[in-house]
Formats: sequence, structure tokens, C-alpha cells
Amino acid sequence: MVHYTCDMCGRPLLANEDIRYVVKIEVYTACDAMEMDDDEAMEEEIWEMEENNDQGEKSSLEESFEDGEYKTFRFDLCTKCHKKYLHDPLFLKSWNRTRFSEN
Repeated sequence: MVHYTCDMCGRPLLANEDIRYVVKIEVYTACDAMEMDDDEAMEEEIWEMEENNDQGEKSSLEESFEDGEYKTFRFDLCTKCHKKYLHDPLFLKSWNRTRFSEN
């Protein structure tokens, strides 16, 4: 049996009773100046990466991950935390409240 827990509040989520929400976040370097000549060049690069993975070699995507350029996150949330997350996804409002005044 698979066990799920809310990653924000720690509440256990029952697979057959509770609604579970999944949040996926991708972090990567923005390459706005990079231009591709055509879609075929991009497809060829993807095929090469997949072939490298099949052969047990590191792909450029994995190398980027090690350099900190690409990372994914996945979180399970309960209904209550899901509502909080949608209201303030970067927790900016919560973060501002915890600042202390300079004395």
C-alpha cells in the first residue's frame, strides 16, 4: 500500500479517502537569447540525449542538473495546504510577516 503525507503540514493522506494535490516545480536557467534554426535540430538533440541514457552515459540534462541549472521538485499537498499554496505560491506574504524590525 502506498502511503502519502502532506509535504507542508505532515498530515497523513489516505489514498482512498483524502483528496491529494500534486505540485511540480521546474527550476532551470532561462535561455532567452538562444535561438534554434529549426525544430529538427532540437529533435536531434533530444534523440542524442535519449541514446546516451540508453547507453549508460550522462546526458547533457543530467550534467546541467549537477551544475544546478535544472532541478525538479514534486510535493503532495492536502486540501487545506493546497488552498494556502494557491493563495501564496512563493510564500511572499508569510515571509514578509516574519521579518523583524531593526532596533
